[in-house]
Amino acid sequence: MAIIVNGVEITDAMVQAELENHEDTASPRDSAIQQLVLHQLLLQKAQENGFDTANEGQAIGALLDQELQFVPADEAACLAYFNANPERFAKGESARASHILFPLGSGDELSATLARAKAEGVLAQVQANPASFADQAREHSTCPSGKQGGDLGEFGRGQMVPEFEQAVFSTEAGNIAPALVETQFGYHIIQVSARQAGDKLAFDDIKERLQQYLNEMAGRQAMHDYLTSLVAAAKIEGYTMPSM
Repeated sequence: MAIIVNGVEITDAMVQAELENHEDTASPRDSAIQQLVLHQLLLQKAQENGFDTANEGQAIGALLDQELQFVPADEAACLAYFNANPERFAKGESARASHILFPLGSGDELSATLARAKAEGVLAQVQANPASFADQAREHSTCPSGKQGGDLGEFGRGQMVPEFEQAVFSTEAGNIAPALVETQFGYHIIQVSARQAGDKLAFDDIKERLQQYLNEMAGRQAMHDYLTSLVAAAKIEGYTMPSM
């Protein structure tokens, strides 16, 4: 059955051409179709908003610049977060953790969203069955640590990238971080096996990095919400998009 997105067909040829960008996913065909559907929805929205779609990438970028609005975190918001999450801002702490690493995609927002869907699926599995974490790491992780069930050994603050560090040191020992963590290396599912306490950091020392983190989180949430709204409002025939 043909795949139709608001009256526009996604052909088999289009899917075949897109497949090469998703070879490292669990279901390359599904990932390719999902990216093409989201691309078509964004392109249609760009046309609806009067953008010149001769260059589709530029049109979609302009649309997202216009539509993805959020209030940047100011110093007051950063301080409120700092005070509400004291366990995240300690020095001298150490932890032992394991992770499952997934690639970000082919470099654009749409590809990243689709790559994230695979990681979300595995996250749901390990949350339901934490004992399967090591096996899932061996099967899915693109990090060399996957061969050891994802074990990264023991490390202290400052030894990992900020997003990964924040997730580890805000998760109690014996637990899996409740959400995926995105870093420059990809999407991480994190399991913390041990934690040692330390002293609290000074707000002035970390406020710039915290502000960047909060703004990145808000931007990603805005993107997720926008894509979800486009899918919900669309008439998509011949394919069922997964929950986002």
